[in-house]
Amino acid sequence: MMKYRRLGRTGMKVSVVGVGTWQFGGEWGLTYTQEEADAVLTRAKEAGINLIDTAECYGDHLSERLIGGFLQKDRREDWIVATKFGHHFNQLFDRDQRWSAADVKAQLEESLRSLRTDYIDLYQFHSGSDEVFDNDDLWTMLDKEVQAGKIRHLGISIGSNDNLHQTAASTKLGSSAIQVVYNRLDRAPEKRVFPSCIEQDLGVLARVPLASGYLSGKYKPDAVFGETDVRHRHDAEQRRAKLEEVEAIRRNEVPEGMDMAVWALAWCLKHDAVTTVIPGCKTPEQVDANAAAARYVSDQHPQAWKETRDS
Repeated sequence: MMKYRRLGRTGMKVSVVGVGTWQFGGEWGLTYTQEEADAVLTRAKEAGINLIDTAECYGDHLSERLIGGFLQKDRREDWIVATKFGHHFNQLFDRDQRWSAADVKAQLEESLRSLRTDYIDLYQFHSGSDEVFDNDDLWTMLDKEVQAGKIRHLGISIGSNDNLHQTAASTKLGSSAIQVVYNRLDRAPEKRVFPSCIEQDLGVLARVPLASGYLSGKYKPDAVFGETDVRHRHDAEQRRAKLEEVEAIRRNEVPEGMDMAVWALAWCLKHDAVTTVIPGCKTPEQVDANAAAARYVSDQHPQAWKETRDS
């Protein structure tokens, strides 16, 4: 059974497992038809998942368009849709940086068109530098779009897992959530970012919770990835070292008989700061496997949704 948590100050009730959709943009070795994307999202809904995370640069709004095609046939109000801004897709693994208030406003309008919706639940600054982050004109424009109802809540997807500058500025800028890489192989947010999130009551979306699939337990240290798979671009020695560490974790930490991917997602969700994990799901079967992590989530988590709350 799926479980839900309060996404920080947004008050939104989100499933502890969401659907990350970078794969819909074509950079994980697959291309998707609308029917294939629909199958993934339909299975997510059946599993009780209500959070979809995407970005404008996942295939030049391609991921958003596939999600929009699905939402057009489903109940929009059943979903929390999170997307991001700041980049422009040129071709596989190649982006431009676009951070001016005018550029971001244009991106917002294109995201709304692509998603076929009148509003975005969580609109996130996407891994930009502190220099482009510290732009009053940008945040003033975004606040106006919140007031206009096109954005329900603002968030920050930090690029560096230890970026306290952007995290600490959240409340002042009207951001209610932080998205950050967090997994068993990368625990950097625990030192400074997570304490700041707890102090400010920010929701936390843990991205790459399976460490780009390495924590799925599917790959040996000598694994090879195709040229259209983003993991092909990872440093070969670092990739081997990570997969060797995964082997050690499997032997020493994963309970016997437990699927490693399920364990890895549940491990992230144990931290008091983490609201939800957003693993990518290539197939409906992977949706089911990821959703299984909810069985191991404690009802005593500080953000656990209580049915007595007004939903």
